[in-house]
Amino acid sequence: MRTFTQPDRYKVAVIAFDGMTPFHLSVPCLVFGSRQADSAAPAFQVDVCAFEQPVMSTSAGFDIAVKHGLSAVEEADIVIMPTWHDDCREAPPILIEALRRAHAQGVRIMGLCLGAFPLAQAGLLDGKSASTHWAYAEALSRRYPKVNVNRDVLYVDEGDVLTSAGVAAGLDCCLHLLRRLCGAEAVNRVARQLVVAPQRQGGQAQFIERPLPVSRSDSRFSEVLQWVERHLEQAHSLDSLAGRAAMSRRNFTRRFRQATGTSFKQWLLNQRLAHAQRMLESGNASIDVVAQQAGFGSALSLRQHFRAVFKTTPAAYRKLFRGNPQAKAA
Repeated sequence: MRTFTQPDRYKVAVIAFDGMTPFHLSVPCLVFGSRQADSAAPAFQVDVCAFEQPVMSTSAGFDIAVKHGLSAVEEADIVIMPTWHDDCREAPPILIEALRRAHAQGVRIMGLCLGAFPLAQAGLLDGKSASTHWAYAEALSRRYPKVNVNRDVLYVDEGDVLTSAGVAAGLDCCLHLLRRLCGAEAVNRVARQLVVAPQRQGGQAQFIERPLPVSRSDSRFSEVLQWVERHLEQAHSLDSLAGRAAMSRRNFTRRFRQATGTSFKQWLLNQRLAHAQRMLESGNASIDVVAQQAGFGSALSLRQHFRAVFKTTPAAYRKLFRGNPQAKAA
């Protein structure tokens, strides 16, 4: 990666084009633009740029005016292709050359959703794994056989190049990069602002966990789940929690799936993994202590679950964040 001359500030160039979907354009702008109000962590200067006319149409029926040309790509630390045309047409040479030059200079490149197609055309994904919208994965694989298309993940981080699955998975990919640059607490703050999960586990066909219920009628149920989150180190059973909620096991199980969209077992595992991540990122506790406090019981159990979900070990995960002084300080 490029050595930044201003380590407390990153320049982000988001590439727009005529006829694009406004939602895709807004995703990186929201994630990285939200950091501006927080002076405790690195700031992001987000510039939307274009290789076409300064005023462009969108698929939503309104136009957008873009102030910057592709010269913004040359000055950026991060370049984002937020999507591409639905017909997956080839990108013009001026865009391909800009992407290649930026990559050669050590700039981190992101291709969200169909944005993987211009990156593949530029050769930036050759020999690497990549993701894109599930409906276009076969087309990407067929057109660019040197790319290992992963259809089962929300995003792929190859270090210098990142790609995401379709639509909302762009949020996951941007939050992931924000996490790498600034740490878990920074991501949690932005995720709260956007009312999204700071990190989702699973692939494109996953059940997405819903926020905990907050209505008055659900207050007892919410209190039980919040109590579990504060006592992850303890053993929990459906029977004990149903009793705490003054519900039958059957009603508690049904109510839980309605409220969260997943089973209690899977929800509890996700909470424990997220807690372990926070401890590994921000503390010095041993792997054994992390395993105990997160509720895994043993370091072996933590390693097994961690590898199954994150494809890495707790020690390697900690090393990743300890190797990033800004993430460590955030």
